[in-house]
Amino acid sequence: MVTANMPKTSPVTVGLVQMSCDANPAANLQKALTRIAEAADQGAQVVCLQELFGSLYFCQEENADLFELAEAIPGPTTDALCAAAKTKGVVIVGSIFEKRAAGLYHNSSVVIDADGSLLGVYRKMHIPDDPLFYEKFYFTPGDLGFKVFKTKFGAIAPLICWDQWYPEAARLATLAGAEILVYPTAIGWHPAEREEWGDRQREAWRTIQRSHAVANGLFVVAVNRVGVEMPVAGSLSRPANYEGLEFWGGSFVSGPLGDVLAEAGSGEEILLVSCDLDRIEETRRGWPFLRDRRIDAYQGLQRRYLDDQE
Repeated sequence: MVTANMPKTSPVTVGLVQMSCDANPAANLQKALTRIAEAADQGAQVVCLQELFGSLYFCQEENADLFELAEAIPGPTTDALCAAAKTKGVVIVGSIFEKRAAGLYHNSSVVIDADGSLLGVYRKMHIPDDPLFYEKFYFTPGDLGFKVFKTKFGAIAPLICWDQWYPEAARLATLAGAEILVYPTAIGWHPAEREEWGDRQREAWRTIQRSHAVANGLFVVAVNRVGVEMPVAGSLSRPANYEGLEFWGGSFVSGPLGDVLAEAGSGEEILLVSCDLDRIEETRRGWPFLRDRRIDAYQGLQRRYLDDQE
């Protein structure tokens, strides 16, 4: 029976830390810790960091020496993030270049609860291999599935960058109980493409993530990096007169109807956004997409392509 005094979920304030990085991992970590503290002091309860915040985006080149940037989980970075979470009483979604074993590396996210406990790890499932985004050289695809972590301030599914283009990932996280999808991101313009394609690329990036919010009736957080970055090791394979990747920022939060609740600019910024988790129930009552799914008819989704001969 519905009553007027049914308990309501308090809005959750999410802080997105959009920052530039340099070649000094220790400086990047300290910068992130400072931003986390600032976000918490401004009222953030969940603080989200961008993809691979501990270094420059090293995947612009294929260089085995750069595996030295990786570290174990738990390790120095997660220890520092856990301490920060406990001190400020905030949930942290962080991004780590994970060394799992000798010769085995992942692009991973960690979720740390407000008491400083490391709730778990998500390993990036979809790994791109495009010009200047040579991630398959460094990262083994994730093998943990699509994880949802029940934190003090809500159920969070940490997906990562290239995952954001796949509706299957968002849907499976939703079916596992996610209320907030968080996409730590490192996306920017290839120098040869920005003039012709830049605006359309950025709008496609925003649109696909907003569509996950609509299709699943939940909140989507995308936190991107900013700045122009050159290859870390100065690879000779880069194009002549190469000017580096320009990461466009534009971090944002979408509500369950695809409405952009707030959006950052192209510079360093801490973006605070109030997310009323009660909107999830309200939205799904009006648009009951989960109810109307034809789960008896989706067998083909586990095939690469529906060839006639199969």
